[in-house]
Amino acid sequence: MRKVIAKTHTTLDGFIDNPHLWSMPYANEEVQKYSMNLVLGSDTLLLGRVTYEGMAQAWPGRSNPYADHVNGIEKYVVSSTLEKADWEPSTIVHGDDLVATVTELKKRPGGNIMIWGCGQLTDTLMEHGLLDEYRLLVSPVVVGQGQRLFRGENVTATLELVDSTTFDTGLIALAYRPVNAAGEQANAG
Repeated sequence: MRKVIAKTHTTLDGFIDNPHLWSMPYANEEVQKYSMNLVLGSDTLLLGRVTYEGMAQAWPGRSNPYADHVNGIEKYVVSSTLEKADWEPSTIVHGDDLVATVTELKKRPGGNIMIWGCGQLTDTLMEHGLLDEYRLLVSPVVVGQGQRLFRGENVTATLELVDSTTFDTGLIALAYRPVNAAGEQANAG
């Protein structure tokens, strides 16, 4: 079964907004290779509307191996307001259909399903047992304010560290999998 992986950049104090302002000094060739391997293992992007709108403005005009892969894979945009998704190939998923759509996507053959960022989308998937892994790229920066990695309002979870990579720049990549109440990895397989 395909995995749903949420990848996001975060500061040491747990903030995720505006990563272009604080993560870039830590993205050397080694970090880029890590990100490339992660994206190449995916053949689908699942994005919330806000993330989609920002990425749809930036990515279609780019051309390099990473961008070419991202631009060519299927994108699912979760939104209750978006009527058109121009970054092809894209499909709009209405919020009510999210759980059923992701459940079906996970059953299809193929690579992983990648989510960029953490927010309402990842909270909902975690709540329904559909999020398989968090990949957190932690920059050694403290910003003190902004959008939190975990809002703590609706989701309570136990996570198991399954991998960590420390880069020369000071950035650390952490891979966590949710653990269910019985102490087993959720959605193992």
